[in-house]
Amino acid sequence: MTDSTNQNASNPEPENEKPKSVGALVERRDMLPSTLLLQEPRGRQDDEDDDTIDLRELWNVIVKRKGTVLTFFLITVVAVLTATFLMTKIYRASMTLQIEQQEAKVMKIEEVSPSETSGSSKDFYQTQYELLKSRTLAQRVIEQLNLAEHPLYRKDEKEKETWGKLLGGSQDDPARETVEGETEAKLVNTFLDQLTIEPLRNSRLVKVHFDSPDARLAARVANTVATVFINLNLERRMDASSYAKTFLQERLQQIKVKLEDSEKALNEFTRKEGIVKPGEKQPSPDSQAMQEFTTALAKAQGERIQAESLYRQVQAGDSSALPAVLESKVIQEYKARRAQLEGDYQEGLKIYKPAYPKMQQIEAQIAELQAKIDEEINAIRGALKAKYEAALAQEALFAGKLQESKSTVLDVQDRSFQYNLLQREVDTNRQLYEGLLQRYKEVGVAGGVGVNNITVVDKAEVPLLPFKPKVMLNALIAAFLGLFGGIGLAFLFEHLDDTIKQPEDLEKLLGLPVLGIVPAVKGTADGQELAVTENADPRSGFAEAHRSIRTALQFSTAEGMPKVLMLTSTSMGEGKSTTALSLAIHFAQAGKTVLLVDCDLRKASLHKKLSISNETGLTNHLAGEAQPAAITRATHVPKLFLVPSGPLPPNPAELLGSSKMVQFLNLAAEKFDHVLIDGPPVLGLADAPLLGSLAEATLLVVEAGSTGRDHARNAVKRLLATRSRLIGGILTKVGARGSSYGYYNNYYYYQYGESKPERPMA
Repeated sequence: MTDSTNQNASNPEPENEKPKSVGALVERRDMLPSTLLLQEPRGRQDDEDDDTIDLRELWNVIVKRKGTVLTFFLITVVAVLTATFLMTKIYRASMTLQIEQQEAKVMKIEEVSPSETSGSSKDFYQTQYELLKSRTLAQRVIEQLNLAEHPLYRKDEKEKETWGKLLGGSQDDPARETVEGETEAKLVNTFLDQLTIEPLRNSRLVKVHFDSPDARLAARVANTVATVFINLNLERRMDASSYAKTFLQERLQQIKVKLEDSEKALNEFTRKEGIVKPGEKQPSPDSQAMQEFTTALAKAQGERIQAESLYRQVQAGDSSALPAVLESKVIQEYKARRAQLEGDYQEGLKIYKPAYPKMQQIEAQIAELQAKIDEEINAIRGALKAKYEAALAQEALFAGKLQESKSTVLDVQDRSFQYNLLQREVDTNRQLYEGLLQRYKEVGVAGGVGVNNITVVDKAEVPLLPFKPKVMLNALIAAFLGLFGGIGLAFLFEHLDDTIKQPEDLEKLLGLPVLGIVPAVKGTADGQELAVTENADPRSGFAEAHRSIRTALQFSTAEGMPKVLMLTSTSMGEGKSTTALSLAIHFAQAGKTVLLVDCDLRKASLHKKLSISNETGLTNHLAGEAQPAAITRATHVPKLFLVPSGPLPPNPAELLGSSKMVQFLNLAAEKFDHVLIDGPPVLGLADAPLLGSLAEATLLVVEAGSTGRDHARNAVKRLLATRSRLIGGILTKVGARGSSYGYYNNYYYYQYGESKPERPMA
């Protein structure tokens, strides 16, 4: 191999003649077709494609996993409807109340009549709603209707009696009282769970709902809740008025004494300290000065930050991007003259050499302009440094002045602290006294008023139809959840499936052009005769697919069909041997002499497919003295010859990478029109990368729906690491009903004449 390489190097071919395709002797390109697809343009194209939602692809996923969608849909609908029909029917009775805003005014200075524009309107009504749901009201209603004896609530009473018998003892036993309290609390909680308060938006109306299996009981409870709520409201108003009057009278006496004492203390302090009561509140000069210094310091800090930013940029060495440099007309003029001279220099290089006097003169002028530009930039840098230092000093000066002003203001505040404290106490006592006096007068006027602010608008009537369960609504919700839940589950399963299923996956994930798609067909039990039987029928989709691949290979490279072509796969069982044999058959049918070499030394299969003995083969030539002619066998297909693998050697990788293998491929390329290598799988073995480096081109065979994406990526990486020339991929075992094969259906069912294929494809 070394001698041949040296000979080719010493006798190069003319540029207008194509180099002879001889396996390992073919010079590899710096950039292979497969790696070109992995560059930036393809990434941008993928980003654009990712932004587009392919509705047909989504629909194909749903159709593919329709069993999952239908199963989840049926389970959800049946479960929800079953639970709905097993639920107890609940009736809802509703009544309407009108609540006017009117509060007990004890500590607030407001009018006696209700105010509809009060700021506390929202809080007031929210309070009323909470009172309607209070435990006190629930206990009143339970006692008034004697709900503890009703059959629906009797179970709690029976539970109390059972616990009483178990505990025994007297009525005053603490254990018995605890059980009775828990039973009563459960009854109240059950009542509140059945009670619903619904305020009507933008109105003073509120609806009270009560749910119960007994329709008549629901109406009775709803009306009783309204009655009890009105009574409790009147009781609270009367109690609040009586208590407020007594409370305000006592507090007025106390506040009056405190107000007098605080005024005396303030007068004594002002006389003692000689403090004159200030008039209108105005800021002191010290406060004004502090505010001015604060503003000046903020401005100085802004100027310092701006100057520091420019100075840091200068220190970083990036002076050319400074605004002052960019805005300097002198520098821009120098740069324009330098650019013109550089252009003249480049034009002169086309005629003169750099050592020519004119060229040296232009070069000297360019250097002189560059020196002037550097001088101007250094001057700007010095100015920016000086500006930064001045801004820093100004900031420090304003900071010191501000600190002095703060100290002066704080000193004044310390001396006025006691005066402000006494003045605030006097103001507080005076406001409190005036407020209590006003409220005392209002309470005295409104104390005898007993107007009720709550009225019943509509009483509750006995409901005729159950409120829940709502069969139709539950059915619609179940159908919605079942349908979309099933679709979501289908997409989840599809997302978890990380295998390569579509031709686009080979292009986007692996960067390989798709040279063909082979449909899944029904073979024999062991699959050995699949390639022979399917390719015997020229109208079968299997044969048509490989004819299409044969055509694509003729245009796969600039030189046409590769002379030495290796087929490999990620792992075993993906159809590489069947594909290699099928391509060999079709090339032979096209009138080419084809040599098929079984290089899968660990698990050979081509001799079985062609019913040829494997006693002697490639390993006998590589490890022994067998001649190439002795291991080459003719097959039943005209112009197709096979070199079987031979016995399994202990060192397959060493044999495939030996110089004998290179010589064998060179000889085969000279004697045959095409040499097809059935290589071993890539992952886990070193054989395929070695063969890829020897072959002129490599095809990666991928099984649809079986090969994992990560495994395929690793296989491509390993092949590219050995500079294998990956010219494309073939997707095998594609189902005719699959989403990745749908647009090929008509092609593979194409018929010659009027007769239909005898055997349907899967």
